[in-house]
Amino acid sequence: MITTTEILTRAKAAAPSLLTASTAQKNQALEAMAAALLAQSEHILTENQKDMERARGHISDVMLDRLLLTKARIQAMAEGITAVAKLPDPVGRILKETVRSDGLIIQKRTVPMGVIAIIYESRPNVTSDAAALCIKSGNGCILRGGKEAFLSANAITEAMRDGLKTVGLNPDLVQLVQDTTRQSSMELMTANGYVDLLIPRGGAGLIRACVENATVNCIETGTGICHVYVDKAADLDMALNIINNAKTSRPSVCNAEEVCVVHSAVAEQFLPLLKARLVDERTTAGLTPVELRLDERAAQIIPGVHAGAQDFDTEFLDYILAVKVVDSVEEAIAHISAHTTHHSEAIITNNTATADFFTQCIDAAAVYVNASTRFTDGGEFGLGCEMGISTQKLHARGPMGLEELTTYKYIIQGNGHVR
Repeated sequence: MITTTEILTRAKAAAPSLLTASTAQKNQALEAMAAALLAQSEHILTENQKDMERARGHISDVMLDRLLLTKARIQAMAEGITAVAKLPDPVGRILKETVRSDGLIIQKRTVPMGVIAIIYESRPNVTSDAAALCIKSGNGCILRGGKEAFLSANAITEAMRDGLKTVGLNPDLVQLVQDTTRQSSMELMTANGYVDLLIPRGGAGLIRACVENATVNCIETGTGICHVYVDKAADLDMALNIINNAKTSRPSVCNAEEVCVVHSAVAEQFLPLLKARLVDERTTAGLTPVELRLDERAAQIIPGVHAGAQDFDTEFLDYILAVKVVDSVEEAIAHISAHTTHHSEAIITNNTATADFFTQCIDAAAVYVNASTRFTDGGEFGLGCEMGISTQKLHARGPMGLEELTTYKYIIQGNGHVR
């Protein structure tokens, strides 16, 4: 088995080969990677079934759904890669140019980071998304997936490496760490001189471990305790539709709603409607009902589970929704601010002034007015796909696409200039 140290060495050696690659060459590589995924889809599905069999009984059903691959999902992964190929090249853009009075030309120009390492959990599609974004942005890519999805990720990586070979690029530009123990994660976190940027993509524990232990540059991503606030001026039918989508369309992802905050002026009317939509109607339809965890005021209006001390600070990633009643938009903002992970927050209201106040005061990467939090996604934002959702404020914030995987340098052109 190739060691993590060997992978780091190979990535550092391979990355410079992309510095002089043209946009056409990078796009050709992406098309070849997508074609290889489709050509090897049967093998990928076979390996995924092995992962599924090992994981069944050890992870929840919603997490199993994240792990599962189908022909349609592999097709979508390939389409995601080709979508990145069609995006503008982020490398070599002139961000700013200054011509001094003495004729010295100073340009601020985008360049690749170098080698990007991504530590992620049980979503095989992250493997192809991350590799595609790295290649297009001119970076080498080291992938470190979770043990539950290792065989799937390994098959996907091998296919993409085959694609790179067919167009004459070094396959070591895309590598998967073979060691799935914590030791390999620590090696990536402390790979100074080899890793230029580390991006964790997963649960709170993974992200916290990377932020606390990394000695390389690290971007904090992803934990999503996403709130939807139903204002007293909300269209209640709209609110029901948005919350139903934000909570139940795919509860295992970071942009799913975890907390519903309701203004007391509409709580008596709205909460029974919410229970009917998320609990009663889903039960009747044979779907998994949402477990409502209610604060004291909400529990006086509808039946449900009384919210515990941690329920407003938990990313459930499941069919569970915490519910709180407040008396004003200011109280809603105060509650969200106390419990936010700065990912995605939403307000449902027909009052423009209230919406503006909410968007100004809420500190999150994405703030929605009358829309589901489920749109916080690279594809939905026109980025092709994403490396993750950054919840910090330096360099990158929100869905991270191609631009966020570049840095810049100054290029100065003179004609014998001296100072």
